Amino acid sequence: MAKTITLRLADDLYTQIKNAAESEHRSIANFIENATQTYIMEEIFVSDEEMEDILRNKDFIRNLKSSLDDIEKGNYTIVE
Repeated sequence: MAKTITLRLADDLYTQIKNAAESEHRSIANFIENATQTYIMEEIFVSDEEMEDILRNKDFIRNLKSSLDDIEKGNYTIVE
């Protein structure tokens, strides 16, 4: 089920979103929903091809495993 949210935007950002939505013949809500979904799919998730490249990088995998071992052993410092 769809959810309704309240969103506070600066005037200039609202105007940019409104103009972009109008240029695509979309409602503001639909434009924001579509832009958010596009961002999530393109920026947050890794494509299958990217994951294959990551997994082929043996140095990266070795360093990652070493880092996880250090974390488990408490060999780290939190820097604030």
